[in-house]
Amino acid sequence: MKLCIGFRAPALLAAMMFSTAPLAAEVSHQTDYSIRLAGLPLARASFHTEVEKNRYTISGTLNSSGLADIISHTTGQTRVSGVIDRDHLRASEYSMSYRSGRKGRAINVSFRNGNVVRSSMVPKRSPLPKNWVPVTSRDMRNVLDPLSGLIIPAKARVCPNTLPIFDGESRLDIRLSPKGTRNFKTRGFEGEVIVCGIRFVPKAGYRKGREDVEYLRRLGTMEIWYAKANGVDVYAPVYARIPTKIGPVTVSATRFGD
Repeated sequence: MKLCIGFRAPALLAAMMFSTAPLAAEVSHQTDYSIRLAGLPLARASFHTEVEKNRYTISGTLNSSGLADIISHTTGQTRVSGVIDRDHLRASEYSMSYRSGRKGRAINVSFRNGNVVRSSMVPKRSPLPKNWVPVTSRDMRNVLDPLSGLIIPAKARVCPNTLPIFDGESRLDIRLSPKGTRNFKTRGFEGEVIVCGIRFVPKAGYRKGREDVEYLRRLGTMEIWYAKANGVDVYAPVYARIPTKIGPVTVSATRFGD
């Protein structure tokens, strides 16, 4: 599994990372994650969230480690800002860039009222393969970014829920289903978390029939765990698990607040 995937849709689960210039904020929240493959370290990620009234900014960084560093050193940065509404965090600006070895990419997306008004990706994917499913204007309506879109306001339903994600290239649905509760402990948090099953539903912006996409589409055993972040009054992921053919990819919070 390519590490850059973790920075995008599936690692939606493995999609968590950051660091930002300080704001005159009412609340701040720090979350760090360890990403592993079959128990072996792949990467470290760190997010910093600032909230002022109903506006938020999340920024973060990711750095490969252990096994992934042997294959190809990978770094990434991401940032998103927007407004917290009743059911979702609605982004106004989202950006992500990563570099893996000699290859890199930068994505910028602007939203207005949940609709994409501007999107760019450098370098572009060219030429597009014949089996590419194009993203249409309809696909970019009423969507969430892949970072703050995974965070759910405390008064909203965590799961069941469907998160319509657009990451600057691909459009997918993340369908959450209830699987009960578990206990979880890490620095800054100890208590009960909500466990959701995940279904990955690609919509557009991918190669039809691609093996890894079809594998994720069929997979019915992915999980994501949500904990209440009291300081910012939202539910945020503290654990995720994606089975692969060579072992599970896990994303686990090593710090949640504090």
